[in-house]
Amino acid sequence: MSVKTTAMIGLGAMGYQMARHMVNKGYEVYGLDVNPKMNEQAKAVGVKISASPADIGDVAEVVVVMVATDAQVEDVIVKSGMLDRLKKGSVICVASSCSVDTAKELETICNAKGIEILDTPVVLGQEACNNGTMTVFCGGKQAAFEKAKPVMQCFGANVMHVGDAGMGQLTKTINNMLLWACMSANFESLTFAKKMGADIPKMIEALQFSSGANWSLSRWGQSTGKWAEKDMDVALDLAQDAKCPVPLAALVDQLMKGMNQEKMKQLLA
Repeated sequence: MSVKTTAMIGLGAMGYQMARHMVNKGYEVYGLDVNPKMNEQAKAVGVKISASPADIGDVAEVVVVMVATDAQVEDVIVKSGMLDRLKKGSVICVASSCSVDTAKELETICNAKGIEILDTPVVLGQEACNNGTMTVFCGGKQAAFEKAKPVMQCFGANVMHVGDAGMGQLTKTINNMLLWACMSANFESLTFAKKMGADIPKMIEALQFSSGANWSLSRWGQSTGKWAEKDMDVALDLAQDAKCPVPLAALVDQLMKGMNQEKMKQLLA
């Protein structure tokens, strides 16, 4: 039987849009945020506001979690009482970025209760979220993925199963390593080009048709670099645990600390 009732825990900038897309695709959507204003905004587009994560457990077949930290993920899934009230076979999708270890630990905890869980981090940013065209990397059991996939397709143009629990999060980490490396290389190269008198907007347009083209370059000046420090910390911690040398990533981590959207925009002036 196909899923009819879903939920979104965390109705911030991205969670609100994801819930809105689910409503627009015909799902009955319950939701909850710690900010009353976010609840009111979501209610206005058809989301039914619940009093607690535990109450969401009484009604939802697929629950999407979009909160800020590992601790918050654990709070809403493990400590809220929701697991005791979800029906057996329900699926939780953790769209938040969290650690690989957290994803694996949550699978063990949820499976012991008869609940399925996927780590389903999203990429491509706010604009793609608004448009329902994000990419979703999914780690966990194939059967749980097949059940939840139609729900995730409400906000994801590409929803892909990439392996066991934690592999969704690992795939996003690798994506982020490549993103920030490209952004650092773009900034260095464009700064050099500007000093040499280049028209940077024209050069960027031309480079889109070259072997140096990349997503960061195509959106130059739009990305903020906001999450670079957190993303690189996650990547470097994983590499340290795996005893895998990542010297380029270590350099990118340092370079991104000195970069911001204003500096990127200045190259376009």
